[in-house]
Amino acid sequence: MPYEAPTHTVERSLRATTGAKTIAGVDEVGRGAWAGPVTVCAAVTGLRRPPEGLTDSKLLTVKRRDELAEVLESWVTAYALGHSSPEEIDELGMTAALRLAAMRALEALPVRPDAVILDGKHDYLGSPWRVRTVIKGDRSCVAVAAASVIAKVRRDRMMAELGTAHEDFAFAANAGYPSPVHRAALEVRGPTPLHRLSWSYLDALPQWRHLKKTRRSEEAIELEIGGQLGFDF
Repeated sequence: MPYEAPTHTVERSLRATTGAKTIAGVDEVGRGAWAGPVTVCAAVTGLRRPPEGLTDSKLLTVKRRDELAEVLESWVTAYALGHSSPEEIDELGMTAALRLAAMRALEALPVRPDAVILDGKHDYLGSPWRVRTVIKGDRSCVAVAAASVIAKVRRDRMMAELGTAHEDFAFAANAGYPSPVHRAALEVRGPTPLHRLSWSYLDALPQWRHLKKTRRSEEAIELEIGGQLGFDF
């Protein structure tokens, strides 16, 4: 099924209105998983014509996504990945964990971006970054679409590698999301060291409920209650 190709419209707008020269597209993957890190990719593409078929990673087959990621990693001007671990997600909450992963990605770029295009409607980055949020930016913006594909492929590979120690959970197939195989393994074996232990899935597992974590850092509570990031998940 053909999809409308992403454009550089937002990048051009930012250049014209803010004077930004280096603009990074940012997207995340793994937010809704029960296991594994949340991963953020920051990609800088410039204004060149994107590879054929670039779009939101969720719209691509696994084969096409893998092929496109290989092309993108040499096509982009620069890209970097940032991760927040299950332990950081449990300790900080998802809002702050996403910000931490995004900051790690942005700070790992060879040049600090003048502006960031963030997929979605919520700015979880905040100051000091100059942020433009774009709903469905992973479909409409070239840099965000590139970040979407690279983040998805890299995290899927990471989960497949980590999952070799936990074969019953089939992380290579579900990437830590709650598939039927994953749910069945959880019920029998309980959570692995890769699982997020502050999540509500443990409420439905009486034999493992005692493992649930509820502690949050003071910083995370301030961020979520004080509204410094502007929203809650």
